[in-house]
Amino acid sequence: MDYRVPLVLTPQPEGGYTVTSPLFPELITEGDSIDEALENVADAFSAVIELYEDLGRSLPQHTQILDANSPVWLETVVSTS
Repeated sequence: MDYRVPLVLTPQPEGGYTVTSPLFPELITEGDSIDEALENVADAFSAVIELYEDLGRSLPQHTQILDANSPVWLETVVSTS
């Protein structure tokens, strides 16, 4: 299943990034690089979904992408040389 999840990547003084979500305060993960931090989001978000299910809470509206053929807005980090 695909979801729309807003993310904030915060650089850490010791290096790496912490990832949080303003929509899902329970989502917290990190990585030594942007790529690694974003890779860790899937596991962290899976844990959030499990938590919501255990608590009987539903995810906020419009987070689940129901139609795989519809366009998805995505903002991402692009590095150039």
